[in-house]
Amino acid sequence: MFYITLSLAFVKRLNYNKIMDKKIKKIRYIFWGTSDFGAIVLEKLIEHNLVPLTVITTPDKPVGRKRILTPSPVKKIALKYKLPILEPSQIKDNSELKKQLISLSPDIFLVASYGKILPTDILKIPVYGSLNIHPSLLPKYRGASPIQTAILNGDENNTGVSIILMDEKIDHGKIIKKIKNQKHKSKVNYKKLSDELANLGAEAFIKILPDWVKGKIKSLPQADKNATFTKIIKKEDGEINWQNSADSIEKMVRAYSLWPVAYSQWQGKTIKIIEAEIAEESNSFMPGTVFLNKKKDLCVACGKGTLILKKIQLEGGKILSAKDFLNGHRQILGQIL
Repeated sequence: MFYITLSLAFVKRLNYNKIMDKKIKKIRYIFWGTSDFGAIVLEKLIEHNLVPLTVITTPDKPVGRKRILTPSPVKKIALKYKLPILEPSQIKDNSELKKQLISLSPDIFLVASYGKILPTDILKIPVYGSLNIHPSLLPKYRGASPIQTAILNGDENNTGVSIILMDEKIDHGKIIKKIKNQKHKSKVNYKKLSDELANLGAEAFIKILPDWVKGKIKSLPQADKNATFTKIIKKEDGEINWQNSADSIEKMVRAYSLWPVAYSQWQGKTIKIIEAEIAEESNSFMPGTVFLNKKKDLCVACGKGTLILKKIQLEGGKILSAKDFLNGHRQILGQIL
């Protein structure tokens, strides 16, 4: 009986998805995005037959030591599905871009981690407005680094996504939908949380889109008095101060796991901490001292507590487990980072 009920529920869900896909398939939208977050959103929408008129992303950038010109993650998805692509170097006062956008007669702009501010005259082009998928529960964590900041603050299990009707201010627009992430995975790193929120945001957009264009959803202003703001992360933000607590440094390792990656200095070289955890036992060493605990874990003394290093990358080398790293660099024991 349970099997039959489950099967019927599954069939109903499939039929619902088909109906939803047909409804949203006719909506003309332009997608704006750059990062991996945006790429996941875009591909999820395409999988639901919500294919954009065109994709707008930032121009290719030089990456790595060899400075190889590399397309954005969003551009890679657009190329995969052979979608039209625009890569404007600037948005403001770009009359040619504005003409192109108007000529496409879009119903909606969808912005997901594009990385540039859209001026008011551009935002007003679509019939049903410009919508943004932001990876936080606004007005909390407005700005450039909501996911990293949530992890740094120990808030990764109390965050989610917001879909807003954009205005000229950063992450300030009226709220269309807010959804809390229900996965509740403690100790999650940046990539994992970002991927979860991107999928959550795409699913939310798909669900609200038909009712939004029909005028059935009322957007509500944010409570500006409760707003908090996040900063643009710089490379130096990843440098570890071992005077800090093991708890704060472990959060830093997870928050900056993609970039800039938490790092320290040893023998004139950068040593990146790829993965770490907090040790239960305390220590009597000076902060920054590298040592082995009773379980033979590679540890670093912190201002408060002990950090166990799990994965490490020495400048110019590969990512290694702490055990493999120690096999070739045992001289690090007793030294201060």
